[in-house]
Amino acid sequence: MTWRALAHSESCFGAETLETKGTSPSRTVPRRDKTSLPHQTPITVLALGGNAILQRNQEGTFEEQYENVRFTATQIATLVEQGLRIVIVHGNGPQIGATVIRHEMGRTKVPPLPLHACGAETQGFLGYIIQQSLQDELSKRRTSKAVATVVTQVLVEQNDPAFQHPSKPIGPFYTREQRDALLQERRDLVIEEDSGRGYRRFVPSPDPKAVIEDEAIRVLVDEESVVIACGGGGVPVIRQGNQLKGVEAVIDKDLAAERLATSIHAENLVILTDVQGVYVNYGKKDQQLLSKISRHELEMYAKKGSFAAGSMGPKVEAAIRFLRNGGKRSVIASLGDLERAIKGSTGTQVTN
Repeated sequence: MTWRALAHSESCFGAETLETKGTSPSRTVPRRDKTSLPHQTPITVLALGGNAILQRNQEGTFEEQYENVRFTATQIATLVEQGLRIVIVHGNGPQIGATVIRHEMGRTKVPPLPLHACGAETQGFLGYIIQQSLQDELSKRRTSKAVATVVTQVLVEQNDPAFQHPSKPIGPFYTREQRDALLQERRDLVIEEDSGRGYRRFVPSPDPKAVIEDEAIRVLVDEESVVIACGGGGVPVIRQGNQLKGVEAVIDKDLAAERLATSIHAENLVILTDVQGVYVNYGKKDQQLLSKISRHELEMYAKKGSFAAGSMGPKVEAAIRFLRNGGKRSVIASLGDLERAIKGSTGTQVTN
């Protein structure tokens, strides 16, 4: 199916929609009628954890990140070679922190960019190295597939409570004196102590409601391209009248991956991290891996507070939402076990 045929064919859209409430005006995101889509291999959305790009105790040089991505690309290339349709979402935690530092240190020479623009910068940089590494690996295997990065905007609600309670630390650590000086310049910043290690800037992390470029991403996927999208959770934007506006926030990349997977009718959401899967009583003597579990059972554990809010909690929430919104399977697994996780033989496999 050509881009023009897909973009202009009304039959590509059914009556089913995703509503994003609280925006002005509210945006209705069309959901394609599954029966009108090409009968192709199911779509799998991969949400890459930070260890796919930067390992613990590494400095964060370009060379280190590039080598880590090359290793990840070999695993993804195997899936593409097997005929899977893949969409890649990645985190950007350390990278956006480093980008903010660069802008802060250079502010005496050039004006610093706002946080949402820094997010777009990291999408471009990380998309570039993932894209190039995967292209090289596929070329080596003589697999002819296009790879494309889409700088992605993600809609959030202007009245999301997260804007009143910034909770996500980013950027460098400051001394008390540096904090006081910054707050004199910018009274809009929230800079608080972070775990006794110094002062850091805290920003809101609102809930993602819709992926602005989902239609373009689906077109690329239907043309058999491998797509990198929603990097770092996407650039957070709000709708003001008929315009979009970037906001000072960051979005959880796993929750953004669920929004994307749902809106393009992916069958699988695979969230990759640095542990084998989802554990109850993690780190304790009686820790237990949840290998195969239903959505309802996982929801019960989540309601009991079994998963840490800053680490496994959002991954579990994303897995649950995806199945609740019509997905077939959610997987949370170790990056090194990607191929086995796709086959269902390792990690936490969640179904309805």
